Amino acid sequence: MRIEQLTLDEERALYGLSGTEVVGCTFDGPADGESALKECREISVRDCTFRLRYPLWHLTEGLVQACEMTETCRAPLWYGKRLTLQGIECTGVKAVRECEWVTVDGCRFVSEEFGWKCRNLTVSDSEISGFYSFFDCRDLAATNLEFEGKYAFQYVENATLDFCTLRTKDAFWHAKNVTVTDSILEGEYLGWYSENLTLKHCVISGTQPFLGCKNLTLIDCVMEPSCDLAFERSEVNVTLRGGITSVKNPLAGRIEADYITTLIEDAQAAPGSLCQIVERSKL
Repeated sequence: MRIEQLTLDEERALYGLSGTEVVGCTFDGPADGESALKECREISVRDCTFRLRYPLWHLTEGLVQACEMTETCRAPLWYGKRLTLQGIECTGVKAVRECEWVTVDGCRFVSEEFGWKCRNLTVSDSEISGFYSFFDCRDLAATNLEFEGKYAFQYVENATLDFCTLRTKDAFWHAKNVTVTDSILEGEYLGWYSENLTLKHCVISGTQPFLGCKNLTLIDCVMEPSCDLAFERSEVNVTLRGGITSVKNPLAGRIEADYITTLIEDAQAAPGSLCQIVERSKL
């Protein structure tokens, strides 16, 4: 079945469809109805404009392609399973929440709480900005993601990020089993209280990175001059290209860099802390 070029504003206007194409439709109007495509299965939604709330909840086996979801389209995608989102422009708050097996490709989201509590989320060639984004997300894979926001990737587990640019503040707090490769990470207070966080060939900037980390690994990374007071009370295995402004009270492991401008080992160090420091300029 194919539904095409309609303007729909009724409550649950296309509720429970199965095996249907929805093409070129606009969801807007005076009836101000919510949940237009709730509980649908095996549908394709293309070239549609959504201005009404909660349109795509509990969608299963769906393709959503080249659609616009405006700011008034609040919370557009929740509780979906096995979805592909391609070429989406979305400024609706709280997009893609508690979804499973979702692929996001070539999309642009401006959404304060994007990707909360999702499982098996794949993101590629996309731009996302938000406030608390990817909160408590599991089994995440991101490639060529341009991200801007504040408290991103908190409590994320089992994630890989490749060729990404992340402009954040408190990113990867309490993250577990995360690997970031060939990426740019700009922000402050990066990776606090993380476990099994690995960064390879990354460029890192921002004050006080990596506090209280367990099994932190940096391989062939660059830490910009803004990276001061790094690795406080953290278990580390770190190899840097170039130097680092300051290191404060690392707990255990090894740090290798061309130089460390300031090494702070003071009364605030954890009892029994022991970390090997290697400055290549002094060898």
